[in-house]
Amino acid sequence: MRTKASRRDFLKLAAAGAVSAPVVAAVRPRSETTARMGRAARRNIVFILTDDQRYDHLGCMGHPFLQTPNLDALAAEGVLFENAFVTTALCSPSRACILTGQYAHRHGVVDNVSPFPPENVTFPELLQNQGYRTAFIGKWHMGGASDAPQPGFDRWVSFKGQGVYYDPQFNVDGQHTPRKGYVTDLLTDYAVKYIEQARRGDPFFLYLSHKAVHSNFQPAERHKGCYADQTYPQPASMANTEENYRGKPNWVRAQRDSWHGVDGMYNNAVSYDDCFRTYAETLRAVDDSVGRVVKTLKRKGLLESTLIVFTSDNGFLCGEHGLIDKRAMYEPSIRVPLIALCPELIKGGERRKEMILNIDFAPTFLELAGGDVPDTMQGRSFHDLLGSSVENWRGEFLYEYFWERSFPQTPTMLGVRTERHKLVKYHGIWDRAELYDVQADPAEQNNLLGDFLVKRESSGLDSLIRNSTNEEVKALYADLDGRLSRLMEQTGCAENPTWRTEAGANLISGS
Repeated sequence: MRTKASRRDFLKLAAAGAVSAPVVAAVRPRSETTARMGRAARRNIVFILTDDQRYDHLGCMGHPFLQTPNLDALAAEGVLFENAFVTTALCSPSRACILTGQYAHRHGVVDNVSPFPPENVTFPELLQNQGYRTAFIGKWHMGGASDAPQPGFDRWVSFKGQGVYYDPQFNVDGQHTPRKGYVTDLLTDYAVKYIEQARRGDPFFLYLSHKAVHSNFQPAERHKGCYADQTYPQPASMANTEENYRGKPNWVRAQRDSWHGVDGMYNNAVSYDDCFRTYAETLRAVDDSVGRVVKTLKRKGLLESTLIVFTSDNGFLCGEHGLIDKRAMYEPSIRVPLIALCPELIKGGERRKEMILNIDFAPTFLELAGGDVPDTMQGRSFHDLLGSSVENWRGEFLYEYFWERSFPQTPTMLGVRTERHKLVKYHGIWDRAELYDVQADPAEQNNLLGDFLVKRESSGLDSLIRNSTNEEVKALYADLDGRLSRLMEQTGCAENPTWRTEAGANLISGS
């Protein structure tokens, strides 16, 4: 663990572009765009993060009744990334991935109770070194016992743990301040005031981190009941039938009656329809918030030169395969909305297919600010994708989730997602792995490995597939399994023991 002194040394070196780390993907040099831009044109950055918002919960993504006019306008005037993903679909690990540009096995926040390790270096700290004023407003959610200000931020407004929707208590720069009202609106008030106080020529970074739309969903008073006459469409894979679960791992069906299953939702505290109607109603205030932020930037004359990025910490299962919530590697869990707007930089109305990850935000923001990206960051800047196409963009990524003692129904999993296929392997259980062609089977209902059930150690998955007569599946599995192994080696996951052993499971569950 680094000492405080070595941390300061690291930041000094990072500001000078001289930092390296032993086990990460190679760091790209500055792009031609950034080299031309230099430090004179450093842009303001507004990063807006929601909680548990799945990728298709936007009007512009075809939701059947959810209205998001401000987000739709943001997408129409900017760029909508249709294939944005998280590398761990769980709130705290994903938030740490965003801040550090690292995978969970590297930054150490592997569950929802782990505090953020102080030796980690974050991109807001590096932005500070480059002369940016920085603000964090909203949900921190890494180590629930504290709401104290964190390094890297000149302005701090937050709350403990999950917080509450109504009448929250905030920690405002170290002072506990009770407030009356609705949390989404109150956080937006702080964000708007911060932008209004911005001085032209003094670049700022604003991180607006909403509580919404985490359960238990509570919409603003003005939105309560606005979708009372709507019926949320149940996905085809939600049916509790033998045909529907053919080829699925046993743990998936067994979870139907749990906290995270459609037959036991949140200890049977809410019905399916009521749950997802209020989910949609709660999102309405987030859309209002985006509208207020954009109007404030426009009124200040800052909109043209400010990069606004809107995304979520993970997706959300709305009954797919009988599951709700996140964690699993199914598409609604790992895919997130991603919209970027900067009128001076981005041609409006584009939809892009490249796979963007939550570990990509840190290097992107640093490059946009005209700085260097330290080797500790494992993501890749998508700065140049904002204005043009990029050759040889990523064709695969690693997914990881670590078993949690509080929610033991979901096993540890490691997977690889390519532009067309997905392989998921589970650890600590004897069960099926999953392999999907997500282009031909976007609902992930035909597990190509469904016939290969591991019942004991001696009949492991690899040996079962080697004995298969299905040459196409054998070749596809060999390719994806090789990709997964390479990604684990490249990212340092293969050297990390926490996903392999019961001792590791105890470690990562906080016991």
